[in-house]
Amino acid sequence: PLTLGIETLGGIATPLIERNTTIPTSASQVFSTAADNQTSVEIHVVQGERKMAIDNKSLGRFVLDGIAPSPRGMPQIEVTFDIDANGILNVSAKDKGTGKEQKIVIQGGTGLNKDEVEKMVQEAEAKKEEDKKKEEMITTRNMADNLCYAAEKSLRDGGDKIPAEIKTEVEEKVKSVRDVLQTATKEELDTKTQELSLAMQKIGEHLYKDQGVPPMDGSAGNDQGNSGDNKGEDKDKRDEPVEGEVVGDNE
Repeated sequence: PLTLGIETLGGIATPLIERNTTIPTSASQVFSTAADNQTSVEIHVVQGERKMAIDNKSLGRFVLDGIAPSPRGMPQIEVTFDIDANGILNVSAKDKGTGKEQKIVIQGGTGLNKDEVEKMVQEAEAKKEEDKKKEEMITTRNMADNLCYAAEKSLRDGGDKIPAEIKTEVEEKVKSVRDVLQTATKEELDTKTQELSLAMQKIGEHLYKDQGVPPMDGSAGNDQGNSGDNKGEDKDKRDEPVEGEVVGDNE
């Protein structure tokens, strides 16, 4: 009767099966890691309508380990929820790279009676605006942290090709974001993130300015490879980890 999902980076409850979905049913979504060389993830299964996992009912936890050490965001962890006609919930997490898989079976439904379900629904509605602001703040922090990570990677990849003044500016902007990541308001963090983004653009401008490549107008390639109904496009998108929704480790 209530939404089922997992806890993702920052404590957000990411839904997989929405409230009032007819059973039997199943749903899958691909997530990734939150840190470099992370070899395990904890899957925390929750039920409820609140935006934050802590405000919902915890149904169970399990750990998928044996993930090959990789840069964060690279491993693909497919999480699948399957509810049978008796209301028994099976949750699995599979590392698509190694094939390793872990599962949990949650018996007897969710253990909530009708009054408890109604109370949770009413509470979620009453806290809707408050929860939305919390979710937006955490999403902003996650995006800012991801941009800092991307900026540092760009500096490493560019190496000596990047002028010292550009490198220094980007490093200073990264520091200014990281220094206030947990304390700034959403608006303040948005501003600092935008400043970092503009500084990062200078890396690309410098690396490509002498290449002499004319700008594309978006039409290139339309005659080849893009004809038809793009049947492969949806599959490719399903296989990509969901942006900004990374599973944390089990620390």
